[in-house]
Amino acid sequence: MAFTRPDLPTLINRAEADIETRLPGADARLRRSNLNVLARVHSGAAHGLYGYLEWISRQVIIDTADGDILERHASIWGVERKAASPAVGNITVSGTSGAIIPADSTLARSDGAQYTTDAEATVAGGTATIAVTAVEGGQAGNAAAASSLSFDTPITGVSASATVDAAALTGGADIEVDDDLRARLLARIQTPPHGGAAHDYIAWALEVAGVTRAWVYPAELGLGTITVRFVRDDDASLIPDAAEVAAVQAYIDGLRPVTAGVTVAAPIAVTLNFTIDITPDTAAIRAAIEAELRDLLRREAEPGATILLSHIREAVSLATGESDHILTVPAANVTHTTGQMATFGAITWA
Repeated sequence: MAFTRPDLPTLINRAEADIETRLPGADARLRRSNLNVLARVHSGAAHGLYGYLEWISRQVIIDTADGDILERHASIWGVERKAASPAVGNITVSGTSGAIIPADSTLARSDGAQYTTDAEATVAGGTATIAVTAVEGGQAGNAAAASSLSFDTPITGVSASATVDAAALTGGADIEVDDDLRARLLARIQTPPHGGAAHDYIAWALEVAGVTRAWVYPAELGLGTITVRFVRDDDASLIPDAAEVAAVQAYIDGLRPVTAGVTVAAPIAVTLNFTIDITPDTAAIRAAIEAELRDLLRREAEPGATILLSHIREAVSLATGESDHILTVPAANVTHTTGQMATFGAITWA
């Protein structure tokens, strides 16, 4: 039977009763009596000890352990928390031909995010393309194409501002949260490595910063081949770009069996739009329905998967406040071919 931790009022009542039992005629419940003070002091200390024991009881079990203790459990199994990774990409700088931009030059975005140039570059034909890396790891370092950056220190012959090129600055990922680390640790325990089993490729992909879900398809490209697809749900676009695909490919290549032909690829996004008439129709209910549909796709959308119409209707019905709805788009199960994956599009409110 589970142990129920007594709350503070219960402990105080017990202490008062114990004192009165051992001192016949005493009233330990009088508000300003010494006995009442002793009962409360003793109960407060006991309550703190109960709290510590409760905390310990959570830490000794992996699925309830917190923070640093969870990391300790994970390290025993060879699972490490994924560190934050910095955004990378290219910027374009204009200036006088022949002007040199030194390596490690610092640029800043309008919100204060900083970047450094990876190598020395020389302006040719009035422009130079320079690879940069965010100083701090995390999604905050990602920047859209055409974003403006400014040099912290002026460089002779070079414009003070630079522009992020069309490929944007990507790859920035926040430090892995406890729930994701816990999920990987439990998967490591429940499905031990087998030196190249299908689940090993999923585990390897998930070890790369920013990767949140991954799938493996044996023999998709022929005998002896393995295809791995993954997404980054926490990025602005969950579909990885070429650089992010290359990073996962390189990581898996360092771990896979030498005889396996592994291809890492991004899923092909297929936008899934919805047309819904809801009752009652309020902004709060619309937001709740969108949240439920996004959650449905995070749970069920994967390359080649079918999104069931019944599950879409169920998700809408689960939204807080919804009492009735008519779903006209989609009108049937949404199927996908090899590599295709449903991504959230837009909702038209009928």
